[in-house]
Amino acid sequence: MLSKVQKWGNSQGIRIPKNLLENSHIKIGEEVTISAKNGKIIVEPTHKIRGKYDIKDLISKMPNNYEVEEENWGTPSGREVW
Repeated sequence: MLSKVQKWGNSQGIRIPKNLLENSHIKIGEEVTISAKNGKIIVEPTHKIRGKYDIKDLISKMPNNYEVEEENWGTPSGREVW
């Protein structure tokens, strides 16, 4: 596949076809790592390390009308019977 380096503002860019992105498991808007090695440009998906969650941030994302529902786990059996 041939592509052409183009000037975009003060930068240069290469258009990457959708099927090539999909095969590389890279999504639009996702960060990538770009490096050069032995005269080749290498573009790799960035693997983010999941950080710790803040309970206040998680709760702030809950809908205002959220209500806890009780789960029916069936009748007790085995050592669950008191």
